[in-house]
Amino acid sequence: MLKKTATVMTIVTGSLMAGAGCNNPGPQKDASADSVKTTPVQVQPYGEVDGKPVSQYTLANQHGMVVKLINYGGIITDIITPDKEGKPGNVVLSYDSLAGYRQKGNPYFGTLVGRYANRIAKATFKIDSAEYKLAANNNGNSLHGGLKGFDKALWQVTPLPGDSSLLLEYTSPDGEEGYPGTLQAKVIYTLTADNALKIEYVATTDKPTPINLTQHTYFNLSAGKEPTILNHVLQLDAPSFTPVDAQLIPTGKIEPVKGTPMDFTTAKPVGQDIANVTGGYDHNYVFDKAEMKVRGSLYDPSTGRVMTFSTSEPGVQFYTGNFLDGKLQHTRNGAVYGKNAGLCLEAQHFPDSPNQPAFPNVILKPGEKYTQTTIYQFGVK
Repeated sequence: MLKKTATVMTIVTGSLMAGAGCNNPGPQKDASADSVKTTPVQVQPYGEVDGKPVSQYTLANQHGMVVKLINYGGIITDIITPDKEGKPGNVVLSYDSLAGYRQKGNPYFGTLVGRYANRIAKATFKIDSAEYKLAANNNGNSLHGGLKGFDKALWQVTPLPGDSSLLLEYTSPDGEEGYPGTLQAKVIYTLTADNALKIEYVATTDKPTPINLTQHTYFNLSAGKEPTILNHVLQLDAPSFTPVDAQLIPTGKIEPVKGTPMDFTTAKPVGQDIANVTGGYDHNYVFDKAEMKVRGSLYDPSTGRVMTFSTSEPGVQFYTGNFLDGKLQHTRNGAVYGKNAGLCLEAQHFPDSPNQPAFPNVILKPGEKYTQTTIYQFGVK
């Protein structure tokens, strides 16, 4: 392990940054000592992958919120935010070192996922008359980009001016994991002055290719106070969902949630109806249409923390950590992550869309630009 000696990258921003949005420096003043403030981005070594350095970047705002991420997999290792008593805590499931994130069976803690998030049935798809074969890494299907998806890539990281922001870039070569075309992917993580983590995605390609990028953080707003998220209260502005078969592949139907255990249109505890859902929640929820707006909220009664969820995507995968079994190594503070220890809200297009013509299009073509924005905002009540 490399010696963890922190360095600081200083970003100069406008004096009225407080309350401003992403990369918006606000009204400009003369560059005098009292008209600017600095937002330090701390950088420290986090180990090596294949002889290449991995670094951890720390973003912080004036309200005590901290976000830490590494360039390996674009992984969020920490989201530290105060509870109702002002006590800070890390609200994501995490490991104590790079070894945790690289262990066999790591369930994508905190990762950026691509080239295609979620499942593609039988690990195959067609574009026009050409058939493409992918890694069958999940019961004969392809999951989260294959054996070495974006979650295992080393991303190039550049601090940006304005809000506390980092630009991550990765070039996925033609044929990587079976996908056609060279894909240029960019992701911007921004910690705003109003305690929001904003994630913006952009991608272009030189050949038609399916794309579906997301963030796979596992949230537990109790910051370890509660061993599961079953008492968390969830609300989702999603009137429909896509039913799945035994291998969690969509059947192709879109069905209403009303009157079923899938219904979170009115806030309720995650555990209220979970026993009536085979295997637990691991389903794509469908919004009325794709537009940037608040889509739901998550509340932990034990700490008073609240997280709202906004996205431009047409759906979200709600996953309740059903496959966590308490066997993960290198967990933070020796935590035992058993079933339902955390939940994911993965903004996305629908699973298996390349094979489901009725689902929204996911094929990106040359000359087009893929964009996605998701915001997780934190507070208390």
